[in-house]
Amino acid sequence: MTAFKSLAAAMVKGFLRDRMALFFIFLFPLLFLVVFGLLLGSPDDDRTKIGVVGDGPVVTALEQTGALELERHGSAADARRKVDDGDLPAAVVVDGNQVDLVFAATDQVAAGTVVGIVSGVVDKVNLGVADVRPVFTLETVPVEDASLKPIQYLTPGILSWAVSFSGVFGAALTLVSWRKKQVLRRIRLAPVSTTTVLTSRILVSIGTALVQGVVFVAVAMLPLFGLRLTGQWYLALPLLVLGTTAFFAIGMLVGAFCRTEEAASGAANLIIMPMAFLSGTFFPVDNAPGWLQTVSKAFPLRHMNDGMLDVLVRGKGVEALLVPSAVLVAFTLVVGFVATRVFRWED
Repeated sequence: MTAFKSLAAAMVKGFLRDRMALFFIFLFPLLFLVVFGLLLGSPDDDRTKIGVVGDGPVVTALEQTGALELERHGSAADARRKVDDGDLPAAVVVDGNQVDLVFAATDQVAAGTVVGIVSGVVDKVNLGVADVRPVFTLETVPVEDASLKPIQYLTPGILSWAVSFSGVFGAALTLVSWRKKQVLRRIRLAPVSTTTVLTSRILVSIGTALVQGVVFVAVAMLPLFGLRLTGQWYLALPLLVLGTTAFFAIGMLVGAFCRTEEAASGAANLIIMPMAFLSGTFFPVDNAPGWLQTVSKAFPLRHMNDGMLDVLVRGKGVEALLVPSAVLVAFTLVVGFVATRVFRWED
C-alpha cells in the first residue's frame, strides 16, 4: 500500500510539473468549449433581427410575437441598405396602410421565417380592423421538446472528447517515455508489481478526468454560456470513470507499438480526431447517412457522448447508462487484453 501511494503521488507531481500536458488536457479542450459557445450564441438569443420603418398596429403586433427583434430605422432607404449589405435578413416598411417587406433571397431559412410571421401578423390585423369573426380558431399548447441549445449539446460532447484525449495521450506517451528512459525495465526488476504501477497510473487518469468534468461544467454554467443541468446529472461521474479506463486501454495499445513520443502522438491523433468528428462531439450525426451512423456506433466515444448527453442535459436516469457502460467496459476488456499481449518492457 505504501508503494502504491508513493507511486500515485509521484505521478501526480510529475503531471502537475508538465505544463504542456496541463495545457493540452485542460486548456486546449476548454478553448473549444469557449469558442463554440461564443460563436453559436447564448441560449436565449434565438430571435431573428429585422429592420422596421414606421409605426402602427402591424409593428406593435410584430413586437408582441416575441420571435422577431426589431431594429428601428429613420427611412426606407436606410433599412433597404442594411438588407442589401447583408446586415439584416429583412426589413418592414410601414407607410400608412401600406406594408412593404424587403428580404434577402440568399438566406432562404431566415426569409421564409420572416415572410411567414409578417404575413400572419398582417392577416390578423386586417381581420381585427374589418371586425370579421374568424371561422376557424387556433389553440396553441407549448411543450418541452427534445432539441438542445448549442451549449447543452457542446458541453457533454467536448468533455467526453477531452477525457478520451487525456486517456489515450496520457497512457501512450507515458508508456513510450518510460520505455525509452528504462523506467519500465527498472520497474520490472523492482519489488513492485506491475498491477500496482498500472493501477496507480489509471487512478491518476481518473482523478484528472473528474477534475476536467468539474472545470468544464463550471465554465459552461457561467451566465455567458448558460448550461443547465437536468435530472440525475451526477450519473455522469461513472461514465467519466468508465470512459477513462476505456481510452486508457487504447492508449496502452498505441504505446505498445510506438517507439518514440512523436510516433505515439501521431498515432493517438489519428485515432482520436476522426473519432471525435464521427461520434457527434462537435455536431450531431443523426442526419448523417445511415452507413456513417452505423460506423460511428462502433466507436466508444459515440456511446460516451450519448450517455453524457442523456444524463447531463436530457434528464434521463440510470437506464441511459446501460448501453454506454456496457460498450465502454467491453472496449476496456478487449483492448486491454490485446495491449497486455503485445506489451514490451523495452525496445
